[in-house]
Amino acid sequence: MSAIKESIDIARSPEDVFAYLADWSHLPEWQESAVAVRPVGTEPTAVGSRIVVTRRMGHREMPMTMEYTELDPPRSWRVDGIDGPVRGHVRGTVEPIGDGTRSRVTMALDFEGHGLGKVMLPLVVRPHVKKELPRNEQKLKDVLEHEV
Repeated sequence: MSAIKESIDIARSPEDVFAYLADWSHLPEWQESAVAVRPVGTEPTAVGSRIVVTRRMGHREMPMTMEYTELDPPRSWRVDGIDGPVRGHVRGTVEPIGDGTRSRVTMALDFEGHGLGKVMLPLVVRPHVKKELPRNEQKLKDVLEHEV
């Protein structure tokens, strides 16, 4: 299946936007299903860094380990799920718009299912993400444009 992809323009510089996105502690502030984030280790964020994201799916909370596989500040990043029945693959880009005081954020999410995840993916996960991703990007825009 093809990736679920959404873009949004934000009235902040690419550096500001990327810095916010690269700080995983902000994830629950702008993503509906993210309830907690915990880094694995104490190293600065780099390729190979891992985090555990706990997401609420229906009435269940599911932890998922994600690993940075690409990191090119302030332009792009990629994180890949490395455990669980559904493993997300997220590619994000931040592009300057106009004179560089605005940014276009594009996120593409794809998934692979393992075990029960093969059933959950088309029935639950993909439909949920298609609805949530545009709302998450709007919340990201609202948070960043109203931050003092």
